[in-house]
Amino acid sequence: MSQFQAYEGTYQGEKAIWLKAGRYEAAVLPEIGGNCIAFRDTETGYRFLHEPAEEEMASFKARPIIHGIPILYPPNRYEDGKFPWNGQTYQFPVNEAATGNHLHGFVSDTPWEVEDFGQSKDESFVVVALMVREGHPVHSHLPFQFTIKLRYGLSGDGLSQRLFVRNDGEQKIPCLFAFHTAINAPFAPGGSAKDYRVKLTIGERWQMSDRMLPTGQFQTLAPEEELLKGEGVYPFFGAMDNHYTAVPQNGRNRMELTDTKLGATLVYDVGTSYKMWMIWNNFAREGFFCPEPQINLVNAPNSSLPTDEIGLFSLEAGEIWEETARLYVK
Repeated sequence: MSQFQAYEGTYQGEKAIWLKAGRYEAAVLPEIGGNCIAFRDTETGYRFLHEPAEEEMASFKARPIIHGIPILYPPNRYEDGKFPWNGQTYQFPVNEAATGNHLHGFVSDTPWEVEDFGQSKDESFVVVALMVREGHPVHSHLPFQFTIKLRYGLSGDGLSQRLFVRNDGEQKIPCLFAFHTAINAPFAPGGSAKDYRVKLTIGERWQMSDRMLPTGQFQTLAPEEELLKGEGVYPFFGAMDNHYTAVPQNGRNRMELTDTKLGATLVYDVGTSYKMWMIWNNFAREGFFCPEPQINLVNAPNSSLPTDEIGLFSLEAGEIWEETARLYVK
Protein backbone atom coordinates (compact mmCIF):
# COMPACT_ATOMS: atom_id res chain seq x y z
CA MET A 1 0.00 0.00 0.00
CA SER A 2 1.25 3.49 -0.86
CA GLN A 3 2.30 5.67 2.05
CA PHE A 4 0.13 8.40 0.46
CA GLN A 5 -3.66 8.12 0.55
CA ALA A 6 -6.58 10.50 0.03
CA TYR A 7 -10.16 9.37 0.52
CA GLU A 8 -13.67 10.48 1.41
CA GLY A 9 -14.70 9.81 4.98
CA THR A 10 -16.21 11.54 7.97
CA TYR A 11 -14.99 13.61 10.88
CA GLN A 12 -17.31 13.70 13.91
CA GLY A 13 -20.17 12.91 11.55
CA GLU A 14 -19.27 15.57 8.97
CA LYS A 15 -18.12 14.90 5.41
CA ALA A 16 -14.32 14.97 5.31
CA ILE A 17 -11.48 14.34 2.91
CA TRP A 18 -8.74 12.50 4.78
CA LEU A 19 -5.10 12.64 3.76
CA LYS A 20 -2.44 10.15 4.87
CA ALA A 21 1.31 10.38 4.39
CA GLY A 22 3.43 7.97 6.37
CA ARG A 23 3.23 9.04 10.01
CA TYR A 24 1.02 12.07 9.27
CA GLU A 25 -2.70 12.43 8.71
CA ALA A 26 -4.93 15.45 8.04
CA ALA A 27 -8.63 16.09 7.46
CA VAL A 28 -10.43 18.83 5.53
CA LEU A 29 -14.14 19.67 5.95
CA PRO A 30 -15.38 20.98 2.58
CA GLU A 31 -18.89 21.75 3.80
CA ILE A 32 -17.63 23.85 6.73
CA GLY A 33 -15.57 26.52 5.05
CA GLY A 34 -12.97 24.16 3.58
CA ASN A 35 -11.50 24.04 7.08
CA CYS A 36 -8.43 21.85 7.58
CA ILE A 37 -9.59 20.60 10.94
CA ALA A 38 -6.82 18.12 11.82
CA PHE A 39 -3.08 17.68 11.33
CA ARG A 40 -1.62 14.83 13.39
CA ASP A 41 1.49 12.72 13.85
CA THR A 42 0.11 9.23 14.43
CA GLU A 43 3.42 7.82 15.70
CA THR A 44 3.94 10.34 18.51
CA GLY A 45 0.28 11.19 19.09
CA TYR A 46 0.95 14.89 18.41
CA ARG A 47 -2.16 16.85 17.47
CA PHE A 48 -1.05 20.19 16.15
CA LEU A 49 -4.43 21.84 15.46
CA HIS A 50 -7.17 22.60 17.99
CA GLU A 51 -9.90 20.12 17.08
CA PRO A 52 -13.49 20.22 18.30
CA ALA A 53 -14.52 17.52 20.75
CA GLU A 54 -17.67 15.61 19.95
CA GLU A 55 -19.72 17.76 22.35
CA GLU A 56 -18.30 20.92 20.71
CA MET A 57 -19.42 20.09 17.16
CA ALA A 58 -22.67 22.04 17.33
CA SER A 59 -20.96 25.22 18.51
CA PHE A 60 -18.13 24.64 16.03
CA LYS A 61 -20.56 24.43 13.11
CA ALA A 62 -22.38 27.54 14.32
CA ARG A 63 -19.12 29.51 14.54
CA PRO A 64 -16.17 27.63 13.05
CA ILE A 65 -13.46 30.12 14.05
CA ILE A 66 -11.36 28.64 16.88
CA HIS A 67 -10.73 25.15 15.51
CA GLY A 68 -8.50 24.00 12.66
CA ILE A 69 -7.50 26.51 9.98
CA PRO A 70 -10.54 28.70 9.21
CA ILE A 71 -10.19 31.08 6.26
CA LEU A 72 -11.46 34.64 6.78
CA TYR A 73 -12.66 36.86 3.91
CA PRO A 74 -12.59 39.70 4.60
CA PRO A 75 -10.76 39.21 7.90
CA ASN A 76 -11.25 40.67 11.34
CA ARG A 77 -13.27 43.79 12.18
CA TYR A 78 -14.93 46.55 10.14
CA GLU A 79 -16.21 49.64 11.90
CA ASP A 80 -20.02 49.70 12.13
CA GLY A 81 -19.99 46.99 9.47
CA LYS A 82 -19.06 49.56 6.81
CA PHE A 83 -16.78 48.42 4.00
CA PRO A 84 -15.90 51.22 1.56
CA TRP A 85 -14.60 49.84 -1.70
CA ASN A 86 -14.05 51.30 -5.17
CA GLY A 87 -16.33 54.29 -4.63
CA GLN A 88 -19.12 52.40 -2.87
CA THR A 89 -19.73 51.51 0.76
CA TYR A 90 -21.06 48.04 1.45
CA GLN A 91 -22.93 47.38 4.67
CA PHE A 92 -21.98 44.16 6.40
CA PRO A 93 -24.04 42.79 9.30
CA VAL A 94 -22.89 43.97 12.73
CA ASN A 95 -22.27 40.58 14.31
CA GLU A 96 -20.14 41.59 17.30
CA ALA A 97 -22.42 43.40 19.71
CA ALA A 98 -19.64 44.29 22.16
CA THR A 99 -17.81 46.44 19.59
CA GLY A 100 -20.57 47.32 17.14
CA ASN A 101 -18.46 45.92 14.30
CA HIS A 102 -18.62 43.24 11.66
CA LEU A 103 -16.23 40.37 12.42
CA HIS A 104 -14.54 37.72 10.23
CA GLY A 105 -16.36 37.83 6.90
CA PHE A 106 -18.45 35.28 5.08
CA VAL A 107 -16.55 32.20 3.91
CA SER A 108 -15.51 30.24 7.02
CA ASP A 109 -18.97 28.70 7.53
CA THR A 110 -19.91 28.43 3.83
CA PRO A 111 -19.97 25.08 1.99
CA TRP A 112 -17.08 24.64 -0.47
CA GLU A 113 -16.90 22.16 -3.35
CA VAL A 114 -14.37 19.34 -3.54
CA GLU A 115 -12.63 19.95 -6.87
CA ASP A 116 -10.06 17.19 -6.66
CA PHE A 117 -8.28 14.82 -4.31
CA GLY A 118 -5.82 12.01 -4.72
CA GLN A 119 -2.24 10.94 -4.25
CA SER A 120 0.98 11.05 -6.23
CA LYS A 121 4.43 9.60 -5.64
CA ASP A 122 5.21 12.64 -3.48
CA GLU A 123 2.08 13.44 -1.45
CA SER A 124 -1.64 13.11 -0.86
CA PHE A 125 -3.74 16.19 -1.61
CA VAL A 126 -7.18 17.79 -1.76
CA VAL A 127 -8.44 20.91 -3.55
CA VAL A 128 -11.60 22.66 -2.36
CA ALA A 129 -13.14 25.63 -4.17
CA LEU A 130 -15.62 28.43 -3.55
CA MET A 131 -17.08 30.01 -6.69
CA VAL A 132 -19.09 33.14 -5.93
CA ARG A 133 -21.57 34.32 -8.55
CA GLU A 134 -24.87 36.16 -8.44
CA GLY A 135 -27.27 34.16 -6.28
CA HIS A 136 -24.54 32.73 -4.04
CA PRO A 137 -25.04 33.65 -0.34
CA VAL A 138 -21.63 35.37 -0.19
CA HIS A 139 -22.55 37.51 -3.23
CA SER A 140 -25.26 39.29 -1.20
CA HIS A 141 -22.51 40.79 0.99
CA LEU A 142 -19.65 40.96 -1.52
CA PRO A 143 -21.34 41.55 -4.90
CA PHE A 144 -18.39 40.41 -6.98
CA GLN A 145 -17.59 37.34 -9.04
CA PHE A 146 -14.56 35.42 -7.89
CA THR A 147 -13.12 31.98 -7.20
CA ILE A 148 -11.15 30.93 -4.13
CA LYS A 149 -9.34 27.61 -4.00
CA LEU A 150 -7.52 25.94 -1.13
CA ARG A 151 -5.14 23.09 -1.83
CA TYR A 152 -3.77 21.03 1.05
CA GLY A 153 -0.97 18.55 0.48
CA LEU A 154 0.47 16.07 2.99
CA SER A 155 3.91 14.48 2.80
CA GLY A 156 6.92 13.70 4.95
CA ASP A 157 7.55 17.46 4.85
CA GLY A 158 4.33 18.16 6.72
CA LEU A 159 1.16 19.95 5.63
CA SER A 160 1.30 22.39 2.72
CA GLN A 161 -1.36 24.94 1.84
CA ARG A 162 -1.89 26.93 -1.33
CA LEU A 163 -4.45 29.73 -1.44
CA PHE A 164 -5.56 30.75 -4.95
CA VAL A 165 -7.86 33.73 -5.67
CA ARG A 166 -9.11 34.79 -9.12
CA ASN A 167 -11.28 37.76 -10.05
CA ASP A 168 -13.86 36.39 -12.48
CA GLY A 169 -15.82 39.64 -12.83
CA GLU A 170 -15.35 43.11 -14.28
CA GLN A 171 -14.98 45.11 -11.03
CA LYS A 172 -11.80 45.07 -8.98
CA ILE A 173 -12.22 43.00 -5.82
CA PRO A 174 -10.66 43.26 -2.35
CA CYS A 175 -7.87 40.73 -1.81
CA LEU A 176 -8.05 40.74 1.98
CA PHE A 177 -7.55 37.33 3.59
CA ALA A 178 -6.46 35.75 6.85
CA PHE A 179 -6.41 32.40 8.58
CA HIS A 180 -7.62 32.08 12.19
CA THR A 181 -5.23 29.15 12.68
CA ALA A 182 -5.73 27.42 16.04
CA ILE A 183 -2.57 25.72 17.35
CA ASN A 184 -2.50 23.35 20.31
CA ALA A 185 -0.14 24.14 23.18
CA PRO A 186 0.62 21.51 24.30
CA PHE A 187 0.44 19.50 21.07
CA ALA A 188 2.04 16.42 22.68
CA PRO A 189 -0.22 14.05 24.67
CA GLY A 190 0.31 14.55 28.39
CA GLY A 191 2.45 17.61 27.73
CA SER A 192 2.43 20.81 29.75
CA ALA A 193 1.88 24.25 28.20
CA LYS A 194 4.46 25.54 30.70
CA ASP A 195 7.13 23.75 28.64
CA TYR A 196 6.16 25.56 25.43
CA ARG A 197 7.76 28.63 23.88
CA VAL A 198 6.43 30.51 20.86
CA LYS A 199 8.28 32.78 18.44
CA LEU A 200 6.61 34.98 15.82
CA THR A 201 7.99 37.29 13.13
CA ILE A 202 6.31 40.40 14.48
CA GLY A 203 7.45 43.99 14.15
CA GLU A 204 5.39 46.70 15.84
CA ARG A 205 2.16 46.40 17.80
CA TRP A 206 -0.79 48.44 16.61
CA GLN A 207 -2.63 50.45 19.25
CA MET A 208 -6.29 49.42 19.33
CA SER A 209 -9.31 51.43 20.45
CA ASP A 210 -11.86 50.10 22.93
CA ARG A 211 -13.74 48.84 19.84
CA MET A 212 -10.68 46.79 18.85
CA LEU A 213 -9.95 49.00 15.82
CA PRO A 214 -6.47 50.38 15.04
CA THR A 215 -5.91 54.01 15.94
CA GLY A 216 -3.08 54.32 13.42
CA GLN A 217 -0.49 54.56 16.22
CA PHE A 218 1.90 51.96 17.58
CA GLN A 219 2.44 50.82 21.17
CA THR A 220 5.67 49.97 22.93
CA LEU A 221 6.21 46.23 23.06
CA ALA A 222 6.11 44.61 26.49
CA PRO A 223 9.18 42.57 27.54
CA GLU A 224 7.27 39.36 26.79
CA GLU A 225 6.50 40.61 23.27
CA GLU A 226 10.19 41.31 22.70
CA LEU A 227 10.76 37.66 23.64
CA LEU A 228 7.96 36.66 21.24
CA LYS A 229 9.94 38.02 18.30
CA GLY A 230 13.28 36.85 19.74
CA GLU A 231 14.10 33.74 21.73
CA GLY A 232 10.47 32.76 22.43
CA VAL A 233 7.97 33.10 25.28
CA TYR A 234 5.36 31.03 27.14
CA PRO A 235 2.24 31.44 24.95
CA PHE A 236 -0.07 32.22 27.88
CA PHE A 237 1.99 34.83 29.77
CA GLY A 238 -1.03 37.15 29.67
CA ALA A 239 -4.22 37.67 27.68
CA MET A 240 -3.43 38.53 24.06
CA ASP A 241 -5.74 39.85 21.36
CA ASN A 242 -2.96 41.80 19.70
CA HIS A 243 -2.33 43.11 16.20
CA TYR A 244 1.20 43.41 14.81
CA THR A 245 3.05 44.26 11.64
CA ALA A 246 4.78 41.27 10.10
CA VAL A 247 8.55 41.56 9.68
CA PRO A 248 10.10 38.52 8.00
CA GLN A 249 13.24 37.10 9.59
CA ASN A 250 15.84 35.37 7.42
CA GLY A 251 13.50 35.76 4.44
CA ARG A 252 10.53 34.01 6.03
CA ASN A 253 7.34 34.99 7.83
CA ARG A 254 6.59 32.33 10.41
CA MET A 255 5.62 31.09 13.85
CA GLU A 256 7.65 28.51 15.75
CA LEU A 257 6.26 26.63 18.74
CA THR A 258 8.72 24.50 20.71
CA ASP A 259 8.07 21.83 23.30
CA THR A 260 11.27 22.43 25.28
CA LYS A 261 10.95 19.13 27.12
CA LEU A 262 10.70 17.03 23.94
CA GLY A 263 12.84 19.26 21.74
CA ALA A 264 10.16 19.30 19.01
CA THR A 265 9.35 22.51 17.14
CA LEU A 266 6.24 23.09 15.03
CA VAL A 267 6.95 25.63 12.27
CA TYR A 268 4.12 27.58 10.60
CA ASP A 269 5.67 29.33 7.60
CA VAL A 270 3.01 31.54 6.02
CA GLY A 271 4.67 33.47 3.19
CA THR A 272 5.50 37.15 2.95
CA SER A 273 2.25 38.40 1.36
CA TYR A 274 0.79 38.52 4.85
CA LYS A 275 1.64 42.01 6.09
CA MET A 276 0.11 41.60 9.55
CA TRP A 277 -0.28 39.11 12.38
CA MET A 278 -3.03 38.78 14.92
CA ILE A 279 -2.35 36.68 17.98
CA TRP A 280 -5.18 35.60 20.26
CA ASN A 281 -4.64 33.19 23.14
CA ASN A 282 -8.15 32.55 24.42
CA PHE A 283 -7.82 34.92 27.40
CA ALA A 284 -4.52 33.25 28.42
CA ARG A 285 -6.21 29.89 29.02
CA GLU A 286 -3.80 27.06 28.33
CA GLY A 287 -4.67 24.63 25.56
CA PHE A 288 -4.52 26.52 22.28
CA PHE A 289 -3.81 29.90 20.76
CA CYS A 290 -4.27 31.49 17.34
CA PRO A 291 -1.33 32.95 15.41
CA GLU A 292 -3.26 34.51 12.53
CA PRO A 293 -1.48 35.54 9.32
CA GLN A 294 -3.42 38.42 7.80
CA ILE A 295 -2.89 40.33 4.56
CA ASN A 296 -4.34 43.60 5.78
CA LEU A 297 -4.59 45.89 8.75
CA VAL A 298 -7.81 45.46 10.72
CA ASN A 299 -10.47 47.82 9.26
CA ALA A 300 -8.10 48.69 6.39
CA PRO A 301 -10.72 50.05 3.92
CA ASN A 302 -11.73 52.62 6.56
CA SER A 303 -8.12 53.70 7.20
CA SER A 304 -6.41 56.77 5.73
CA LEU A 305 -2.94 55.18 6.01
CA PRO A 306 -1.05 54.38 2.77
CA THR A 307 -2.50 51.28 1.13
CA ASP A 308 0.86 49.55 0.68
CA GLU A 309 1.62 49.95 4.38
CA ILE A 310 -1.64 48.39 5.49
CA GLY A 311 -1.95 45.57 2.95
CA LEU A 312 -4.99 47.01 1.18
CA PHE A 313 -4.70 44.82 -1.92
CA SER A 314 -7.04 44.52 -4.89
CA LEU A 315 -7.38 42.26 -7.93
CA GLU A 316 -8.42 43.67 -11.29
CA ALA A 317 -10.61 41.73 -13.71
CA GLY A 318 -8.99 38.42 -14.59
CA GLU A 319 -6.14 38.80 -12.11
CA ILE A 320 -4.93 35.97 -9.87
CA TRP A 321 -3.22 36.08 -6.48
CA GLU A 322 -1.86 33.13 -4.59
CA GLU A 323 0.27 32.38 -1.56
CA THR A 324 1.57 29.25 0.09
CA ALA A 325 2.05 28.16 3.69
CA ARG A 326 3.37 25.08 5.44
CA LEU A 327 3.14 23.42 8.85
CA TYR A 328 6.04 21.09 9.61
CA VAL A 329 8.10 19.75 12.49
CA LYS A 330 11.80 20.22 12.99
